[in-house]
Amino acid sequence: MTRRLIVVGGGLAGITAALTAADAGAHVTLLEGRPRLGGATFSFRRDGRWLDNGQHVFLRCCTEYRRLLDRIGSTDKTVLQDRLDVPVLTPWGTTGRLKRTALPSPLHLSAALSRYPFLTLAGRARVGVAALALKRLDLDDPRLDETTFGAWLDRFGVTERERAAMWDLVGVATLNLTAEHASLAMAAKVFRTGLLDTNDGADIGWSRVPLQELHGDAAQRALEDTKAEVRLRARVSALDTLPGGGFTVTADGATLDADAVVLAVPHEDAARLLPAGALILDGRPTDPTALAGLGASPIVNLHVLYDRPVFREEFAAGLASPVQWVFDRSANLGLERGRYLAVSLSAADDEIDRTNHELRERYLPALERLLPATRAARVEEFVVTKERTATFRAAPGTGRLRPYARTAVPGLALAGAWTATGWPATMESAVRSGLAAAQVALPSLDLDPGRVLPTTTPGAFPERTTTP
Repeated sequence: MTRRLIVVGGGLAGITAALTAADAGAHVTLLEGRPRLGGATFSFRRDGRWLDNGQHVFLRCCTEYRRLLDRIGSTDKTVLQDRLDVPVLTPWGTTGRLKRTALPSPLHLSAALSRYPFLTLAGRARVGVAALALKRLDLDDPRLDETTFGAWLDRFGVTERERAAMWDLVGVATLNLTAEHASLAMAAKVFRTGLLDTNDGADIGWSRVPLQELHGDAAQRALEDTKAEVRLRARVSALDTLPGGGFTVTADGATLDADAVVLAVPHEDAARLLPAGALILDGRPTDPTALAGLGASPIVNLHVLYDRPVFREEFAAGLASPVQWVFDRSANLGLERGRYLAVSLSAADDEIDRTNHELRERYLPALERLLPATRAARVEEFVVTKERTATFRAAPGTGRLRPYARTAVPGLALAGAWTATGWPATMESAVRSGLAAAQVALPSLDLDPGRVLPTTTPGAFPERTTTP
């Protein structure tokens, strides 16, 4: 008799766990409280148009996320650069590019740095020395999570200008914190994996279609093809263990029985739903309230529709401007005229409580300083989307608060970008967490995870080898 796995949560972590388990032969039921799949990567309708809640890009080094795209048939709906190429704009008109060559790492960025106008000769030398020091760090050393990336950069004499021009330009978008607040462990992972371990890891990819089409809709079709049951608008209120093994899951007043459960929800929801004694931190059962220490870091996105073309690039980074990154998403809307620009603001603690009017008054002039063509254009629409709890807060000390997929309860696994994947809170982290959860849950269903889990990426889904 096929045994049932219930996956709670329909974001990328839950989708990955559900698809992996269904491919292994499990009877899967996925419960999602919202009317769609996709989790934190979704689109919404406004005035007949699809707008994404945020600009979720990926890198070539995001191997498991890219494998998920293949699995749900969405790879052809994305673009991946042949080589990293990032335009950098300033309010005073000076522009630069961070563009790699085909040389091996770290030489692949040497030409770009030699021509990068925002670093002095001494600044370029300090970047090089710090980069070589990053390559020597042991990413498994827990001491890296005891200090900030900013304090570590200070050891090399990195100036505030150099930090903004190079390190925060990349780090803020991936860590959702500035260097002065981010854990050195997480920053080292980002720069090592993306920029230093290989020459092509940081090549940037993005979606050509609305995120809902890329992730949620495609994943639902893929799950239905495996005969998995997808229940939307099914908000889970309780998860209980049964005396003889197994679980009951309560969703909207109805109770479902399961032989195994993957809890793929945000950490604040996991803390509420986890049975007593289930959470393991540092090898010991821990009160789930400890997960509150992961905190939250917000993201704000601005969606600006102009009446004419105003931007020649598909995206660019801003320097010495409140605009961090700006993307031309006009193709997503199929615009025949006008341009739709999306401004992504990570580590948005100073912006999250500003009103839409305040954000408009601050950012439209900032766009005019970066993109002179916007000065003559008419703003037809200005929309703000806010994610107050977009990611966990990757500050020092949070590493020990990120649990592995395995819990103290047999058959119960955790998933989510906040779990101990070794990655910051990215789409790649979410997918890897789903793989790790499937690795834990499938043996409880008498199924072999080795039949379906990828084996080409060492350490793709870290997991403790011992249990308490």
